[in-house]
Amino acid sequence: MRYELYYWQGIPGRGEFIRLALEDAGASYADNPPESGYKAFAPPYLKAGKLVIGQTANILFWLAPRLHLAPKSEARRLWLHQQMLTIVDWLDEVHDVHHPVASSLYYEDQKREAKRRAEDFRKARLPKYLAYFEKTAGGPFSYVDLALFQMIEGLRYAFPRAMRRLEPKYRNVVTVHDRVARRPRIAAYLASAKRIPFNRQGIFRHYPELDR
Repeated sequence: MRYELYYWQGIPGRGEFIRLALEDAGASYADNPPESGYKAFAPPYLKAGKLVIGQTANILFWLAPRLHLAPKSEARRLWLHQQMLTIVDWLDEVHDVHHPVASSLYYEDQKREAKRRAEDFRKARLPKYLAYFEKTAGGPFSYVDLALFQMIEGLRYAFPRAMRRLEPKYRNVVTVHDRVARRPRIAAYLASAKRIPFNRQGIFRHYPELDR
């Protein structure tokens, strides 16, 4: 099977969670810009033969067993899906730090509100999510470990000061991150030109005034 991933070019975003799964499995895939005519509400969406699947968590729920990144057990697959949905919630909160009023407005148009949102995120929401995954991290390797790796990478970029303070408290999460980074195919991908750097067009954005 050759997969076709459709996502905004030059932005890691939600598409990166799917790329990591495809890369770790050594799957054959094309990385395409979005096209009109598909029923998905927004990118990312994945084309596999005649099947078109939208939404990051939904794509991975279908894709991961086929890439051997999820077990056959229905109970275990549902548990992983639950965790992935929680990661998507977390990702949305990261985005809303720099766009707390409206996605259609520039960051510069909502900087005051973003500072208030960032303070709450750093002090309350970020530790809450880290504490949850500190308890659930571990077990057989799965696509959720890849997703958690991407979250930590993105948070280190967006909130380096906050993450330096918090990471010593959440060693299980950091261990998962480090193990993923050492996986041969992931290490090769991270060192390649295919890995899109974080930037101020994506979900994870670094604004020093939001990272106190």
